[in-house]
Amino acid sequence: MKQFWSFIKKEFYHIFRDHRTMLILLGMPVVQIIIFGFALTNEVKNSRIAVLDRSNDAASASLIAELEASRYFEIQKHLYSYQEVEEEFKKGNIKMAVILPQNFEADLKHLNKAQVQVIADASDPNVANTLTNYASAIILDYQDRITDGRQLPYKINTEMRMLYNPQMKGAYSFVPGVMALVLMLVCTMMTAITIVREKEMGTMEVLLVSPVQPLKIVIAKAVPYFFLSLVNIASILLLSVFVLEVPINGSLPLLVLESILFTVTSLVLGLLISSVTESQQTAMFISLTGMFMPTIMLSGFMFPIENMPRLLQLISNIIPAKWYYIIVRSVMIKGVGLEAVWKETLVLVGMLVFLLFMSIRKFKIRLV
Repeated sequence: MKQFWSFIKKEFYHIFRDHRTMLILLGMPVVQIIIFGFALTNEVKNSRIAVLDRSNDAASASLIAELEASRYFEIQKHLYSYQEVEEEFKKGNIKMAVILPQNFEADLKHLNKAQVQVIADASDPNVANTLTNYASAIILDYQDRITDGRQLPYKINTEMRMLYNPQMKGAYSFVPGVMALVLMLVCTMMTAITIVREKEMGTMEVLLVSPVQPLKIVIAKAVPYFFLSLVNIASILLLSVFVLEVPINGSLPLLVLESILFTVTSLVLGLLISSVTESQQTAMFISLTGMFMPTIMLSGFMFPIENMPRLLQLISNIIPAKWYYIIVRSVMIKGVGLEAVWKETLVLVGMLVFLLFMSIRKFKIRLV
């Protein structure tokens, strides 16, 4: 046991003496969670729009004020003709135009209906669709308020309720995915170079002749990174809650334990990569490109897995980040407990056992 702790102590010395490793291990997760957390969002805010108000009455002014008061729109110009609308779109000055016809208020009062034309720049269909949905929601809210609950003839009211994320914040969707991405990349990359670094430095022979069992050597390699990863988990959760404003609605201990399970799985995956590669560059390349793209494409937080071909759906099942993403989203956003995520937890445990077995087996082959 003393030899085992000596190995762990040696690994700590390796890490603390390498400032680049410390920077990557502790600095990169903080930078990534901030950049990805703010950059990866499907929300469209402060979009430049123009308004053509041909009515110029109190009702049209009130509706325009509601559009401007929202965080989605910034009224760039007040236009006076249809020709100006087309010119502003061609110049790229606006992404949407709202046109209020003449007699807007009079039509509302006497006919109980009025027309509002919303024109969006569909050269980017997703943004155009999002903006028109925002505008439709604001106009519907305005209509409900001025009718004061009165029922209009043949009017169909649709009541919508957004569970878990009533404000439709993009961070609620991306933060769990970013947590999976950051932990997967950092943990895998760090341990991926541990064993192969011994090979390149020529110190592998010391390990080979030591009486320590391969299992203990593999665990000793992962232990320092595990403790440093706990710092990463704490920093990521703190940034998610206090900077990105994503609450933890479920059990914090459960979320931490699930994060530790995913972290250990990623560390062991890095050890497996380190055992089968011969240079640090190769190990870094595999851990970065081999983990980054599958995590982005097949974990489900960027693209719905249900929309993918059957083959990709099957491949996504071997991506640990997919299961961790489901767990974090369920515990952190939905507030559910272990009874709702025990299947995903068992999958991660199974992956951990398999990867640990493969790491030890590959390490034994190197000893022969």
